[in-house]
Amino acid sequence: MVSKHAVGAFAFAALVLISGCLGVLTGEESVRFESDPATTDATVASNGGYETNGTQAFEVNRTFDVAGQQPRVVASNHITTYEKKIDLGFFEAKLGVFSVISTPAVDVAGETLNPIGDYSNDQLVGLVKSRYQGLNDVEQVNSRTVQILGEPANVTKYSATATFADNRQVDVYVHVTKVRHNEDFIVAVGVYPQQLDGEEDNILEMMRSIEHPSEA
Repeated sequence: MVSKHAVGAFAFAALVLISGCLGVLTGEESVRFESDPATTDATVASNGGYETNGTQAFEVNRTFDVAGQQPRVVASNHITTYEKKIDLGFFEAKLGVFSVISTPAVDVAGETLNPIGDYSNDQLVGLVKSRYQGLNDVEQVNSRTVQILGEPANVTKYSATATFADNRQVDVYVHVTKVRHNEDFIVAVGVYPQQLDGEEDNILEMMRSIEHPSEA
């Protein structure tokens, strides 16, 4: 199942791809960018049966060669994960997962360097898949527009197969969206078994109830 380790790939990929845009940076000192934490409304999550694992900071840093100098770029991101224990009859586990990732836009000299801003939802779900081998057979189902943090956001729904630690496979739906809010990009990913009627409503409501910055 998609976890905080998988969604952490967003932060890593952003920093790696920024390497091609560092001509605006000079010197040997570290350049630090930090996102504000993002969560969803606690009551909305609880009403949907989800419990949070809390917010974790995910720091990635790299040193690059730029014009003979070696600036070090540090990106501090935040990930908040919610889980829901679900009984499918033959299998009971935390099969419902909702994660909110905030990653800094990295604005330098009037230019936004974080490539996550240009990623489509197909690319975002592909990034999760590439970093998490347990998610396979990902296919787009549909898209809709949802208001998130006062902005219209495109939420794309995918069908997929998730493989768990004991090699059990469950057909799941994956919902992915992204918005820019203040100085950060906010990415939300929701996953749940396909056979659960009504779970999509819980995921969409948690997306609508995203808070940024939060008090996490």
